[in-house]
Amino acid sequence: MARGFSKAIIMGNLTRDPELRTTPNGASVCSFSVAVNRTYRDGSGNNVDQVSFLDCSAWGKLSETISQYAKKGSGVLISGRLEQRSWEDKTSGQKRSRVEIVVEDFNFLPRGTQGGDAGSASAPASTGAPEVVPEDIPDEVDLSEIPF
Repeated sequence: MARGFSKAIIMGNLTRDPELRTTPNGASVCSFSVAVNRTYRDGSGNNVDQVSFLDCSAWGKLSETISQYAKKGSGVLISGRLEQRSWEDKTSGQKRSRVEIVVEDFNFLPRGTQGGDAGSASAPASTGAPEVVPEDIPDEVDLSEIPF
């Protein structure tokens, strides 16, 4: 029998501030939700906006980094695996389940980049580095000075 494979890659914006907790074993876990926007044309040619809200969790050092630097509205690029959790609701006695993304890799998106709208024209982020203008670039470059 073949082994299973689960991989999710999403880009969006945090819907709330990340919540950092510690398990009884001392492991750090961070929970948050990401909104992923999608626009498509329906059969009539009209643009339709669709938003998906995806629950995510991160563990260990990654969870601490996310909780320290991310906040509601932050643009993120996440890759991870899908994991289903099941439990019994204590009040109703019904079985519940939920699929979430367990974060394996996490990247902050620069300011001005909307997670669900990366293709839109927006003002570039200010990195603090001086802006390079074409007049500053020399006409000829000595290839022996390039370290690779």
